[in-house]
Amino acid sequence: MSAAKKQDQTKESKAEFCYELLRSRILDGTYVPGYRLVINQLAQETGVSTIPLREALRRLQSDGLVEVVRNVGARVAVFDAEQVEHTLQILARLEGYATAISAPQMTAAHVAGSRKINDRMVEALQAFDPTAFTALNREFHFSIYEHCPDSHLQALLEAEWTRLDHMRRSTFSYVPGRARRSVVEHEQILKLISENADAAEIERVACAHKNATADALHTASHPVVPQQ
Repeated sequence: MSAAKKQDQTKESKAEFCYELLRSRILDGTYVPGYRLVINQLAQETGVSTIPLREALRRLQSDGLVEVVRNVGARVAVFDAEQVEHTLQILARLEGYATAISAPQMTAAHVAGSRKINDRMVEALQAFDPTAFTALNREFHFSIYEHCPDSHLQALLEAEWTRLDHMRRSTFSYVPGRARRSVVEHEQILKLISENADAAEIERVACAHKNATADALHTASHPVVPQQ
């Protein structure tokens, strides 16, 4: 292997290291929304030169986890309730279709596995923890999407869910009353899958499920002011 090729591989591995490190710190909340990502400071902190760090930040910006603000520079992306709502609306379309095309690939055992996760969600309602409930919610949906035959669609779902995960506050902490209805809708989706329902019906119900969360969030963040 030539020296130039080895050097290129080293640059790639350093950029990948920086990407994974910064991404994990953003997703676990070490770097909160609005946290400034100063290249020189990060270079000192990680012991890596600025070039791979810049490449990592470009990738994170493409992922929607980092934004560049005039007169501020790179920072961890800041989201509001409206952006969460928009992400949910995008997910509604993706998830409706993904659920419909995953359904024929799922056996009775697969459906039973998804139902067990939903049962855990029901149990979690007793001592409600929005963050834990959201994690189970993701686990439930991806227990269906893992059977999706379209790998590109799976990648899109993963990207949008990651954006949603980063919108630090759980959706269910915005609209805690939505949680109970959510598990009922999950059961409805599984019932349709187990009964080999028409793909269009599965898509409609799965899409409506996500849109209902977006609608609940919109209502919570735009309260109606009573007329005086």
